[in-house]
Amino acid sequence: MAVEIERKFLVASDAWRAQAHGKTLLRQGYIANTPRASVRVRLAGDQGWLSVKAMTPGVARAEYEAAIAAQDAHEMLDRLCEGPLIEKWRHIVGYRGCEWEIDEFLGENAGLVVAELELESEQQAFERPPWLGAEVTHEERYYNFRLSQKPFRHWPENLLAQP
Repeated sequence: MAVEIERKFLVASDAWRAQAHGKTLLRQGYIANTPRASVRVRLAGDQGWLSVKAMTPGVARAEYEAAIAAQDAHEMLDRLCEGPLIEKWRHIVGYRGCEWEIDEFLGENAGLVVAELELESEQQAFERPPWLGAEVTHEERYYNFRLSQKPFRHWPENLLAQP
């Protein structure tokens, strides 16, 4: 079984930007969300992906992923996905032997910046970069499938800050 072990954190400052060594525009949407799994279509640059992720809470979740033609991903995103699409820049930042993925959200989720770290095991130790903020691994509202249902800019605390 394919398992993704991932920790998610908010980003406390822009200091990571000086260490970024690559970025890709991601566009993704959800074909289905059930209590057991989500089915996602993603376009990462010019590569398409179809993914199925288990809806189990926590650090480790089953994940199955297959490459698909970019044109198929475009069509699926435009014709089959529910809710607003997730659009974000994914920046790669190396820090003390770890490759961090910093997702800078656009559109309905603009203003949200999340750092993700994929691990080999749930117990794997890592050094926290100085720009890392609070951990949100266990907060479902930060999961991409939830952001497609209830975008960041529509959270009650963010509605008050809008003009």
